[in-house]
Parts: sequence; C-alpha cells; structure tokens
Amino acid sequence: MTAAKSPTPHGYLHGFTPEEQQRLYHQARFMEQRVHEGLPFARCRRLLEIGCGVGAQTEILLRRFPDLHVTGLDASEANLERARSYLTSNPCAQGRFELHLGNAADLEFKGESFDGAFLCWILEHVADPARVLSEVRRVLRPGAPVAVTEVQNMSFFLDPYSPNILAYWMAFNDHQFELGGDPFVGAKLGNLLQAVGFRDIRTDVVTLHLDNRAPVERAEMIEFWTDLLLSGAPGLLAAGKVEQAVVDGMRSELRAVSRDPNAVFYYSFVRATARSW
Repeated sequence: MTAAKSPTPHGYLHGFTPEEQQRLYHQARFMEQRVHEGLPFARCRRLLEIGCGVGAQTEILLRRFPDLHVTGLDASEANLERARSYLTSNPCAQGRFELHLGNAADLEFKGESFDGAFLCWILEHVADPARVLSEVRRVLRPGAPVAVTEVQNMSFFLDPYSPNILAYWMAFNDHQFELGGDPFVGAKLGNLLQAVGFRDIRTDVVTLHLDNRAPVERAEMIEFWTDLLLSGAPGLLAAGKVEQAVVDGMRSELRAVSRDPNAVFYYSFVRATARSW
C-alpha cells in the first residue's frame, strides 16, 4: 500500500472525527442494498474507488465481488489510516486492496490501469466533478464500467412541517456550496459523464418514500437521517451558518417526526452507470 502527497482535504462539511468515521460505516451498511444492488463489476478485476474514505464501501465491494482487487483513493490521511486498520482486520480483504493518498482531479495512475471505477457520495464534495470524471476515464481501459452514486438534496421532504429542519437543511446545502461542493450534483451526472466522453450512460433515480405503509423502515430512516444532519452541526455552528437555537429546534422536531404516527419521509438520490471508450 502506497501513499502520495496531497494537500489537506477541503469541502467535507461533516468533518473527520472518530464519530464521523463510525457514522460512515453505519451509512454504508444501512444503504448497502440501495447503493450496491446491480453494480456492473462482475467481470472486473482491478477497480478504482474514488473517495474510499474509511473503507466502508471498499469492504462491501470486496465482499460482493470476490474476484476484485480495489485501489482506494482519498484526500484524508486520517480516513485512510482508519480504512487500512479496518480492511486489514477483515478476512475477505486480505491481499485485495491498496490505499493511496491523493487528488482525484489529478490521478497519479497510468492510463488504462483499471477495468472499473466506483464513486459514491464523493462528487458532492469536490470543486470540479467534471475534472474528476475525466481523470477516471483516462485511467480506465476501453469499455470499462463506472458507477457513480450521488445526492440530490433538493428532494428532501419531511411531514409534519418542521421549520427548523428546513432552515438547517438550507444552511447545510449553502455551506456545502461555499466549501466548493455541490449538494445537487446527482441530477447533473448524465451531463457530466457525457461531457468527458463516457458512453452508454444510464441514470436511475432511487426514491425513498416512507410512510404508514412501511413504519419500521420509516423509523430506521429517520434515525439514520438524524445522525446525518447532526454530523454537520459542529461545522455549521463554527462557520456561523446556523445558531444553536436552530440546531436545538431541529433536534426537537426530529424527535417529534419520529414519534408522529403519520410521518412521511421522502428523499431521492441518483445512480449512474456508463462505459469508457
């Protein structure tokens, strides 16, 4: 496992605390079926994962595709240290991964080094997603598949009406823009992939619409979403984007939503696949 020098990562509004690292493991497991079902990697042997973070998605890829070797790239040394420890202790990962510290917009790999690529919840945090995808295409062999999963944060809806949650969510998204990211990049994946030369592009909108028809799943999703929202609170407070009263009000509203027998949760994200030519 090697590591290249990289500048300190910017744009990740959730931070790099141990608590956030643990949240990423839970997020990967919680969303596994929705993110990984049907990925086009059955014939791949050398996969590039951009934004591998703490290795949470890496472990799932290695478990689901036993013939894969995954090369993970991330801009956070702290996350890579956690990923290395996590994967080294996992029997299914032995000898099947390497981790690199680097810049996804300027990959140090030779052209046509990989026969597949995976990006999940990463383009929302980068300043130039087209440049990242162009670099991914450069290092893929002709015909190699890429799979990209991304947010579309405009779709978030909760009932009953929760003004503090909405105010916090707007500040959350505005702050992500100011950090150089894009909380709505999921809707743009088709254009981005086409612009840098990928073909056979397909985008699928995955909608989570949970109400009285699925009360257990709804409760689990609201709990998961509560953790996600609160993970950004320290950064938003430190940047002066929200006041403590809004955070406290959001906590109260989230508890109320979780107890409401007629609550509705709605969110959509986008999965895209394409091939390099």
